Amino acid sequence: MKLLWLLVTTAAFSSVALANSACDKPRDDFDGLYCMNKVYQEADAELNSNYKKLMAKLDAAGSAALKKGQLAWMEERNSSCSKKDNQGFFVNLNCATKQTISRAQFLQDRYRECVSSGCQNSKL
Repeated sequence: MKLLWLLVTTAAFSSVALANSACDKPRDDFDGLYCMNKVYQEADAELNSNYKKLMAKLDAAGSAALKKGQLAWMEERNSSCSKKDNQGFFVNLNCATKQTISRAQFLQDRYRECVSSGCQNSKL
């Protein structure tokens, strides 16, 4: 699917606008945007869940390292996947989704390490 820059300040989504099965062949860019947004929202929910699970396993130093790493990741994602100019704020939703999925997997991997062999703060 082609990269789509969206104007976040004017975007509005309706849950009844498009059936889930229609995401296989969106009719236009707005339908495609709706579908991409649903995938991003799910990836973001997974990332938040993984972050909370991992945070609960860490000691104080690990928690501080994870928070610092997460803030740095958010800054990198934002600078890579969005821009602001005099016309508005734009987000490359494909970029944001890919980076969010990657970060969610990273957090899941660190959680798995904590559970199996102990938390390694150096990897956070």
